[in-house]
Amino acid sequence: MKTSATGVTTVLLDVDGTLVDSNDAHARAWVEAFEEHGVPVAFADVRRCIGMGGDKLMPEVSGIKHDSPEGERIAKSRSEIFSKDFLPTLHPLRQSGDLVAALKARGLTAVAASSAQRKELKRLLEIAGAGALIDGATSSDDAEDSKPDPDIIQAALKKAGTAPEQALMVGDTPYDIEAASRAGVRTIAFRTGGWPDADLAGAIAIYDGPWDLLAHIEEVFGQRT
Repeated sequence: MKTSATGVTTVLLDVDGTLVDSNDAHARAWVEAFEEHGVPVAFADVRRCIGMGGDKLMPEVSGIKHDSPEGERIAKSRSEIFSKDFLPTLHPLRQSGDLVAALKARGLTAVAASSAQRKELKRLLEIAGAGALIDGATSSDDAEDSKPDPDIIQAALKKAGTAPEQALMVGDTPYDIEAASRAGVRTIAFRTGGWPDADLAGAIAIYDGPWDLLAHIEEVFGQRT
């Protein structure tokens, strides 16, 4: 798919499902956490909500408010399960670190804009091979409301000192696209999140993953500076 990001100075990068193959792991951690507290939920329902923040996912799949005592206990269990059982097993998506390096080589600012918790995000960026390349990162800790609300995108723009029209979001879910759109930012979508193209239709372009965008990087972002 041919597209052009002329005028872009900053790339906002989602991480889960965009740079790291982690969406299924997040879903399984949530299912196990709910089950641990006697709340059965369907994996398929949880999986479709990955990309939202936990504050949105929890009531969507269970009706439990994230800031209720029960919700806080479930969220704590999810964090422990994910960090202990899933995080050590994760792998980067192919050429994710190479993509970030190529963006930087073109003089672009790269900022992570993720719904992950800050402590998880640091490790995820290391897994992606992008920890030392990223210019900044915003997580769920930096936003009052998570994706698909625009708060995380707006926080990333502020951190980068960039106007919305000069930024481009790269993500893998409809929630990335909606959050970016509400912040006035265009999105390039990856198929790596498991969503069909019809659900990613708000993106200006859709690529298979980091390796595919990397193969087309000159036509999208131009030559290296």
